[in-house]
Amino acid sequence: MTQVEPIQRSVTVPLEPERAFELFTARMDTWWPVETHSRAEIEFEDDDVHVERVEFQGRAGGQVLEHLSDGGALPWAEVIVWEPPHRFVMAWRPHSRPQPATDVEVRFTPHDAGTLVKLEHRGWERLTEALAPELYESYAGGWIGTLSRFAAAAEREVA
Repeated sequence: MTQVEPIQRSVTVPLEPERAFELFTARMDTWWPVETHSRAEIEFEDDDVHVERVEFQGRAGGQVLEHLSDGGALPWAEVIVWEPPHRFVMAWRPHSRPQPATDVEVRFTPHDAGTLVKLEHRGWERLTEALAPELYESYAGGWIGTLSRFAAAAEREVA
């Protein structure tokens, strides 16, 4: 597959970078839209298994895990760069398809009275040509709603 432009999305939140970073990572389970963006919703749609919580292990080599009501855990990503409160990078693979991971980098930069949070999702050329367009389109729209949920959680922090 030829080089594919990364998906780039950003949002400004009314928190200093340290608090924005901590909300995005350590408290991901308070704002992530698991009702629409989880492996359990796809892989167990006919079962009575649901997401109990999302865990972001804040360190290089840590994982992002979806903990399930049946006691299981499904991995979404591995943290490959950990530089709080400035940025992190994940090898992102929140599905069970036989595809390599893509990369999600999130940067936190002071901006006015808050933080500019920039997300870049890249590495699409690693995927098979049959699946890459479908996943790309899904994430191109999905990150908009996901970052909106994060921004709303940040707004509640200052309310």
